[in-house]
Amino acid sequence: MAGADFSERQLHRYARHIVLPEVGGAGQARLLAAKVLIVGAGGLGSPLLLYLAAAGVGTLGVVDGDRVELSNLQRQVVHSDRTIGMAKTESAAAAVRALNPDVAVVRHDRHLTHDNAQTIVSGYDLVCDGTDNFRTRYLVNDACFLAGKPLVSAAVTRFDGQLTTFRAFEPDRPCYRCLFPEAPPEGLLPSCSEAGIFGAIAGVMGTLQAAEALKELLGLGESLAGTLLVYDALAGGFHRVAYGRDEDCALCGRTPSITDLSGHAPGGSERPALATAPA
Repeated sequence: MAGADFSERQLHRYARHIVLPEVGGAGQARLLAAKVLIVGAGGLGSPLLLYLAAAGVGTLGVVDGDRVELSNLQRQVVHSDRTIGMAKTESAAAAVRALNPDVAVVRHDRHLTHDNAQTIVSGYDLVCDGTDNFRTRYLVNDACFLAGKPLVSAAVTRFDGQLTTFRAFEPDRPCYRCLFPEAPPEGLLPSCSEAGIFGAIAGVMGTLQAAEALKELLGLGESLAGTLLVYDALAGGFHRVAYGRDEDCALCGRTPSITDLSGHAPGGSERPALATAPA
């Protein structure tokens, strides 16, 4: 889509993008043609969905098998008191439609599993992980690597957040397993309901995640691949931690033992764990 192909309404809606030389009409057209999958319509998925929709990302897929609860509303701002009891995908889709009718929302009203992950992930250009448990994080990482899809991942705990990008299908780029080879023992880390979470932290990290996703779609700036961005809200600061590919990684190392998603099946080799990053 060239700039001349925008409707008058779109020219006004995306004017602040189009005047950016780094984006322009070609970049905005690229966003309108893009397909992004958001795994989890919770604290991180909420700002992700809203800012990607506002930016004009043409197709947003959202995976979530849960329903909106009152306790979600302290941080999951895509939902509202009116949508309590509604499927989170339905609530999120309604919010996106109200914000930007240019955007198509594909609802995946289920949890991601070894049976459906590869098929779902393969239908998108980029994946954003906003989930709250290790089991799903490893599954999303493995599915993205096997499908050759970039993955922008964020996590939050109490007053802290983490953000990084995985492009492990490219030479010498690390994956999630390079950064966290194994999940901690079950029960070691408290859940969100036990430990609590400062609600605005999810907004900070989800918005940063949206910015990184847009950068990846447009090829702008420096990718966070190989860099973990850590936010400490109480200290009011960020710091960056570099990490590299683990040559012994079970997924992307020299002699990988993971070549499909069968290990994520019930009774498979993947060990479930509680979240370090409840959203």
